[in-house]
Amino acid sequence: MSHHQHFHIDHAGHSITVNVAGGHTPEVELLVDGKEVGYRHERGSRIIELSSELPEDPPHPFSVCVYHPRHGQRTLACALRLDGHEAYMPERAAA
Repeated sequence: MSHHQHFHIDHAGHSITVNVAGGHTPEVELLVDGKEVGYRHERGSRIIELSSELPEDPPHPFSVCVYHPRHGQRTLACALRLDGHEAYMPERAAA
């Protein structure tokens, strides 16, 4: 059975969404303003990081990190890394 989680944050007029599907070998999709800008299908990593840029002039680089649950935890966590700061992204219900 596949497990899906969705994380979202708005930053500087841009929509940043991370979709995670799967269990031991998760698929992570990164979207900016509704467009896919990153994808990773990785096995065995506790942290999966995807990097991209916000479409500004000049482009503004950022990354998101998906943290897999440790023993005893049940849910993933996702954080936006931008300008040297890390902000956890809230989980949202699937549309």
